[in-house]
Amino acid sequence: MDVLTKEQRRKNMQNIKATDTKIEIILRKALWKKGYRYRKNYNKLPGTPDIVLPKYKIAIFCDGEFFHGKNWNILKKKLENSNNSEFWINKIERNRKRDDEINKRLFFEGWTVIRFWGEEIKKHTEECVKVVEETIFDQNIVE
Repeated sequence: MDVLTKEQRRKNMQNIKATDTKIEIILRKALWKKGYRYRKNYNKLPGTPDIVLPKYKIAIFCDGEFFHGKNWNILKKKLENSNNSEFWINKIERNRKRDDEINKRLFFEGWTVIRFWGEEIKKHTEECVKVVEETIFDQNIVE
């Protein structure tokens, strides 16, 4: 494992984007190709979902594994032994709590929330699209 200097790490962290990330673009292109029209980074909803299908009231979030704490118990143990561990543990725990609150608010407002992990989108894009399509299909049955 390469050990980065503080300056290298700082530069890497500054280059992490909040919108139009690689995983968002992959999923958006796949949805567009299937004929689904959406809004991106929709700031009229809580949490500014990455992709919104207004016609179906579906809000999609493309979450990075690190910042949103995938396998949190394992990641937390690794972070406890790292530099600036208190900062990172607090940050990721706040992100996880905020994600949960946003899910609840959107659900309360009548939206369906779908969250995908970045690796899931990269490695299994078609399956992610199928999840969206099944959600739309399920809604149409209910209506």
